[in-house]
Formats: sequence, structure tokens, C-alpha cells
Amino acid sequence: MTLPYRTLDRDWDVLVAGGGTAGAVAGIAAARTGARVLVVEAQGSLGGSGTNAWVTPLMRNVSGGRNLNLGLTTEIKARLRARGDGAADASGNDNWFNPEGLKFVLEDLLLEASGEVLYHTAVVAPLGGDGGWVMGDGGGREELHSAPRPPLPASPPHPITALVVHNKGGLQALQARIFIDATGDADVAAGAGVPFHAGDADGVHQAMSLRFTLAGVDTARLRAFLNAQGQWQESAAFLHFWMVWGRGSTLEPLFRAAVAAGQLLERDGDYVQAFSVPGRPGELSFNCPRIRADLNDGTDPWHLSAAQVDGRQAITRLLAFCRASLPGCEAAYLGVVAPMVGVRETRRIVGDYTLTLADILDCARFPDSICRNHYPVDIHSPRGAKLIHEREGRAPYFAPDAYHEIPYRALLPVGVPNLLVPGRAASSTFEAQSAIRVQQNCHTMGEAAGIAAAWAALRHGGNVRAVDVDALQAEMRARGGNV
Repeated sequence: MTLPYRTLDRDWDVLVAGGGTAGAVAGIAAARTGARVLVVEAQGSLGGSGTNAWVTPLMRNVSGGRNLNLGLTTEIKARLRARGDGAADASGNDNWFNPEGLKFVLEDLLLEASGEVLYHTAVVAPLGGDGGWVMGDGGGREELHSAPRPPLPASPPHPITALVVHNKGGLQALQARIFIDATGDADVAAGAGVPFHAGDADGVHQAMSLRFTLAGVDTARLRAFLNAQGQWQESAAFLHFWMVWGRGSTLEPLFRAAVAAGQLLERDGDYVQAFSVPGRPGELSFNCPRIRADLNDGTDPWHLSAAQVDGRQAITRLLAFCRASLPGCEAAYLGVVAPMVGVRETRRIVGDYTLTLADILDCARFPDSICRNHYPVDIHSPRGAKLIHEREGRAPYFAPDAYHEIPYRALLPVGVPNLLVPGRAASSTFEAQSAIRVQQNCHTMGEAAGIAAAWAALRHGGNVRAVDVDALQAEMRARGGNV
């Protein structure tokens, strides 16, 4: 198949496909390392899940009470606080942020480092050294299972030389020496024939969500109500309440009554969370509704389209419920509906190392570690209200000062010498991915990938496996990182 595309008469050292949670940070880190960087983003702003899917606040990732994700993550938080778009509560949790403010912070950081961004541009396919499509019949899909497999040889005849993208200028080929696949769905890696896993043992993905905000809330009244219900709230500025069927939420009777009255569907209570948003007084961000169970594949455009429709219908029901049942919400109104569906998991590449559940529970250490994690196994199953959220047990991982490491090798897809895949598509099993996929880990993986990509382009002839990982770790520590 041949499509008419034109090759631009310029190139870059590092091309980042996807300016989301991992990709924006990767672009900033690579540009700060001296590389000529282009970040290609399908939306009109950087930040991905944290901005366009409105996933706020950041989930805590601490060990012994200390943040594990530092470096650029710390700088981003500081910038958000300086704008009034970030905050820390009395417990020291500094993960509260305004997604709209994050769009500005990430863009400013990239431009200040002399990086470039190309918005409203979708990745079509990678090109190989012969100028043809790298992919064959649709990529290197593996059978659907989550067991790790030994790495395959990494000696392809042709590295990726360009990405074909599509925007208002038509089809264009963008050339670079190193590519970072931060699409979240491993689109570039899959297009290049890299094998991957997807979903659980049955091929079922974690549930998707469409987040929204409720504005015009009398937070003082709502706080008083929640405290009376046994969901203690520190202050009206830092509200967080939740309801999941069968998990002991004191709000469950209200949801049961709404289902009985026909105001809510049973599945509307599968998972509900709401959080305050810094810089937006009287507004709450809802980590829901969950999307219909049969719509769980974030790489299927029909699923994604139907998810937007299903989510908006559920938001209409939840809005009516909040007005009728939660004191302080009687005059509330719809503030924001995320323009992007929240996708927790799709493709996971087969890399030089595949992180496993055993690695997490046993607090595995790696000589090429580039990230530390203590976020729990957190599987949002679309099968009914099922939520697997492991926070306690006998394994070493459940100690308060425990953590496991993520190796650099998990970012290296087998078979391609000049590609890195940080973020939720990194090489891991289904269970392990549910623990490492949160935004702050994606930041840290992105920062490591950005530095490594710049070095590979400028020092190592375009080979990401030639990067000195000891030097990479030292550089991350010099930038305030924790590896």
C-alpha cells in the first residue's frame, strides 16, 4: 500500500509521538539535554490524561511518607502552585492540581527548553530505512495473555526513520533520529511490528471513564454533610468523597435509593469519586462515570466514540442525583466534560524486560532502575463493580516504606533500535501495569526516556541500547530525581 505523503525538508534529533503525561515530560527532558525536539500531539494542548481527560488530582506515590517521583514532577507541582493551580493539604499531599493550569505549565516548560510542538496532528505510521511502511499486516500482536515472555532479538534491518502524520496539511513524513512512543497505546511500536499484550487473560481491558466537573457547589454545606456521614473532610477546600457498591461507603444508601427511584442505573454506582480542584472554588472533579462494560478497548475507535456518548448520558444522571441528594449541590451545574475519554490500559509492549506482579510484591530492584513505585495494584475491572485495589497483605510491598523499581529495559521495545516507550504502554503484565500507570510514574519514565533519547541521538548513533544507564541515573539524580 502506498499513500501520498510529502517529506518535510527538516528533521529533529528526537520526535515524541504524543504530548500526554509521559510525552510532554519526555519532550521537556530531551530538549533540556540539548536535542532538537518535536512533540506531536493529537489534541490542542499538552498533558493528556491530566489535562484533556481531566484526571485530577495526582495519585499519591509515597514510601515512608516521602514522594517517590521527584525531578520534573517536583518542578511541575511548584509551577502549578505558583499559578494558584496547585496546592498541598494539611497532610502534606501536594498532588492537588487544576488541569487547565497544567496545560500552560507543560507548554511553557517545553518552549522554554526550545522544544517544538505540533498540535492537532495524528500519527499514521512509522517509516523504515527503505522509505516504506515498517509495519506488515497490522503490527505484531501477541496472543491475549499477561504472562511475561523472554525478550526477542533486537537487530532489525531498518530502524524507524520517520513518522507519517496527518493534519490539516495532509499526510506528511517527519524525520528524526530517535522516536519516543508516548501515545499511551503504543501506536508507533505496534505499527513498527513490535509484539504486544493487550488486556487481561481474556483480552478484557480495564474500565474507561469520562470525567466531568460539578460547579457552583456550596462546599461548606457539602463538607458538613459528608462529615456527618462519616466521610471526614479536612476542609471545604480539599474535599474527597467516594462510593463503590459493597465497599462500605456511607453514601451507598443514597445511591440505592436513587437506583430504586429510577434516577440512576445500577452501574452508575460501580465507581464514584469526587475531588476539589485548586484555583476553581466551588467545583468538584468526578472520577466517573465508568463506561459501559462492553466498551473497554481504547484502541477501538468505535468503542471510544460510543464511550463519549455513554459517558455523557451517565453524567446527566449523576448531575441530577447530586442536585437532589447531596446538600450543597442543589444549585450546582455542569462545569466541564473531559474532551478525551480516560483510558487506563490498552497495549503493553514486549520489551527487553517485562515487569511482573511478582516484581511488585517482592519489591524488585534492578541495576538499570529509572523509577520507583509504591502505588498499589489498582485494577478497574469492567466486570460489574469489581475493583481490585490491593493495599494490604503479607508481601514485602505492603510495608509503609516499601517500593519496587522499574527498569530502563521495560521502555525498550524488542526489535527496534531507536524507539523508547515510556508510560502506561511500557513492558509489563496486566496486573503490574495497573500499579505503574499513574501519572507521576509516567512523568518519571518520560523524563528518563527524554534524557536517554537525546543522548542516543547526539552521542550513540541513534541506538537507545547504547545509553550508559549508570550515567542516566546519575543525570536524573543531578536533576533532582529519585533513582
